[in-house]
Amino acid sequence: MSAPAPMEHHEKMRMRAAAFRATRIYPGPVGELISRELLSWEDFGYRLGGNRLVMDLVDDVLKSQPATRSDAA
Repeated sequence: MSAPAPMEHHEKMRMRAAAFRATRIYPGPVGELISRELLSWEDFGYRLGGNRLVMDLVDDVLKSQPATRSDAA
């Protein structure tokens, strides 16, 4: 089994951007949970074997639009 590879700088910056954006996309506890999880991954700084779901989440958050008041109604 090989050792985990460190994330590249651009990967960490995308993850951090998604973490801060998550609280605007998903207000409340869901956004806070997503944000904390992504910041934990970014802080750890290594690509683990099954991180595809995390990177898919980063992609989804970065391309999502914040909810508007009319969306909430």
